Amino acid sequence: MADYHEMSMCDLGRAIGAGQIDPVDLTAHFLDRAKAHRLSDRIYARFMEDRAMAEATAASERAKAGVRRGLLDGVPVSWKDLFDTAGVATEAGSALLKDRVPSVDAEALQRATANGLVALGKTHMSELAFSGLGLNPITATPPCVNNEAAVSGGSSSGAATSVAYGLAAGAIGSDTGGSVRIPSAWNDLVGLKTTSGRLSLDGIVPLVASFDTVGPLCKTVEDAAATFAVLDGTPAPDLRGASLAGTRLLILDNVVFDDIRAEPLQGFEAAVEKLKSAGAKIDRAAVPVVDEAMELSAVLFNTEAYAEWRDVIEAAPDLMYPRILDRFRAGEAFGGCDYVAAWKMLHRLRAQYLAQTAGYDAVILPTAPIMPPDIERLMTDADYYVTENLLALRNTRVGNLLGLAALTLPTGVASTGISLQTPPNSEARLLRLGAAVEAALA
Repeated sequence: MADYHEMSMCDLGRAIGAGQIDPVDLTAHFLDRAKAHRLSDRIYARFMEDRAMAEATAASERAKAGVRRGLLDGVPVSWKDLFDTAGVATEAGSALLKDRVPSVDAEALQRATANGLVALGKTHMSELAFSGLGLNPITATPPCVNNEAAVSGGSSSGAATSVAYGLAAGAIGSDTGGSVRIPSAWNDLVGLKTTSGRLSLDGIVPLVASFDTVGPLCKTVEDAAATFAVLDGTPAPDLRGASLAGTRLLILDNVVFDDIRAEPLQGFEAAVEKLKSAGAKIDRAAVPVVDEAMELSAVLFNTEAYAEWRDVIEAAPDLMYPRILDRFRAGEAFGGCDYVAAWKMLHRLRAQYLAQTAGYDAVILPTAPIMPPDIERLMTDADYYVTENLLALRNTRVGNLLGLAALTLPTGVASTGISLQTPPNSEARLLRLGAAVEAALA
């Protein structure tokens, strides 16, 4: 079958279970395709071919014996290069970590392996995960699937493109301020930001541990749900019969629409009309606490990121891309009292937000207010870089600051997404709602 790379993870899993696809053939297909692809070096940092084929062989034997470990047993996925891989370099897109070789797999990878997922390799990413653009002059800059002259979004840049270009069935990335959702939106994928603290961060190179989360980048909501279940160690959410009839959605009408470009607005508005046609009741309102929370971004994200990396960075700052270095060093401007006060305020704002949106099944917003920026211009136009970098993660950061679960889906307009946000630890409900939205947008 020549179209393995066009199938969803769950469809591949069902075909394996039916004896129609052998995991060995499937894994070889993805490895051969990925290694031969003209953009391979810009997407994959390194392959794990021996491991992948060994895991595929074991999955094949389990399938033949009728003892598969789950729906995704034998399905090949890529891993963002900040998940530790035993005996294989994990460098997080940074020369500061060159030749760093862990001895133990990250816990998320251990769970995936225990459930039969096949690890194809490690994908490129933004340097130390601190950019939503996906631009990385230090290692590689993966291209957007819809415009190879543009960035793919970050920081899970290679994760998204590995799926969008058909070089992996699915991908595992991380999201601190939008790093799963932005590349998913710009490459027409489904991306799930899980609740902070829900999935283990053990063995993951940190950026801002207070906000870091693990999440899948996939072709479908069903794939995201199945992958989440594997990583969470819980049964997959039941998506059957999901419907928008009678649901109440709130369009977040505040800063997320400031300076929005024509295409993302068009995609979002077209999606909203389809959701209304499918039976959703949609209101539009500002939630002032969101703007208040957004004002805390710099002190919370930059301070903790610089505290995490200061000693490593300042030992060899010349190894970093200057714009990322500047972003880390911005955390030096805040004191301990500023940081503690910001967290105290954020906890209050989170409680207020949940109370003010409690009557809705989800809050919706455009995933990104901009289209994927041009790579060459980002490298040569300082003002353009600053503008696009600030806007790239602005909308998604709402979900991280407020501690929410969030899901982005493609709108049907290339490189634009619509996001759904629900309260913490409501992933099962969010994914079921996402399945209904996906059906309405199809």
